[in-house]
Amino acid sequence: MSIETDAPTNLLDAHPETAYFWGRVIGDGGVTTESVTVRTNDEVAADRLAAIAGSESSEKRAGGAERRHASSEDDRKESSEKRAGGAERRHASNASIDHRTEERDYAHDTSITRTEDTYTVQLHGPIGDRAAAAFGLPLDGGSGGYRLDALADHDRQLLRGLLEGCGTVCFKSSSGTVGISFVHDDRKLLERVRGLLESADVDAPCGELSETSSGGYWFGIDDAAAPAVGEWLYEDSDATELFAPSRRRKLQRSVEEAEAY
Repeated sequence: MSIETDAPTNLLDAHPETAYFWGRVIGDGGVTTESVTVRTNDEVAADRLAAIAGSESSEKRAGGAERRHASSEDDRKESSEKRAGGAERRHASNASIDHRTEERDYAHDTSITRTEDTYTVQLHGPIGDRAAAAFGLPLDGGSGGYRLDALADHDRQLLRGLLEGCGTVCFKSSSGTVGISFVHDDRKLLERVRGLLESADVDAPCGELSETSSGGYWFGIDDAAAPAVGEWLYEDSDATELFAPSRRRKLQRSVEEAEAY
């Protein structure tokens, strides 16, 4: 469970944990009639998402703070032996975590690839059907309406999940500014994300949607507002553990570089 809040009774509850979880699923995952899948390149985040999905007992979740502090220095680095294995699957209860090392296209330029660890969390069962109905999520690759009002009270966690699922963070050396953008194949989703940012309790002016070289879409938050938006998104995240340490660290470094520019 989160340190400050009780765990939700089920994944369709309006709760900070479920808002973050479904943000991650929407950003880089999917739902089918048989499962829910979410991907991340951060091992700590993968374990956290699996815990929210119910792969660990509440007693184990309650020990999360100790687990986080023990691993924060290196984000629980895998041993070279483990990485050399290429793929690893961990099972716990009705959820599993599959670890692979693979090449992925860079979001804005598909001619550039990068090698990274990918952790796929999969929750088995009929929850996908119910989540699609409750939140308007695309089911089995279909179209979605993204009716996310039920999670709107936890927009910070929802948007944090979306940023970590389909967002990019960088330091723009040409201008000395921080760049925060959202990239996805579904234009309707990005329009919904822009709406969430417009109604959020932070000034987050956004640019217009544009096409990527891969045929998807993207938009960016105005550079001048990006540091404040990033700070708002991760405010008090240590208290709940609902974040990917590598992504938060990258944002913090980008802000520091911009301040020193």
